[in-house]
Amino acid sequence: MNAELLIKENQGSIVDVRSIEEFSGGHCAGSVNIPLHEIPQRITELKGMAQPLILCCASGGRSGQATAFLSQQGLSCINAGSWMDVNYFQTLKN
Repeated sequence: MNAELLIKENQGSIVDVRSIEEFSGGHCAGSVNIPLHEIPQRITELKGMAQPLILCCASGGRSGQATAFLSQQGLSCINAGSWMDVNYFQTLKN
């Protein structure tokens, strides 16, 4: 899966795993904020979202952890890295 292509084609759901405070300071249009520490308790909610889940955070570290965990739970997901990269990819939509 290619994050840039998924975002440009408006596929899946963008999930920002940063803290509520970080998310409030800026985020991608249409993204959902589920902080990393809440991921295990919100599995049912995540399973109900359009997949693949496109995960992002500040630098890609936390979204990488979330991707590994969610993949083990059988969810289709990809680590898109920084939310600013995702935001940039959104500007490239046709």
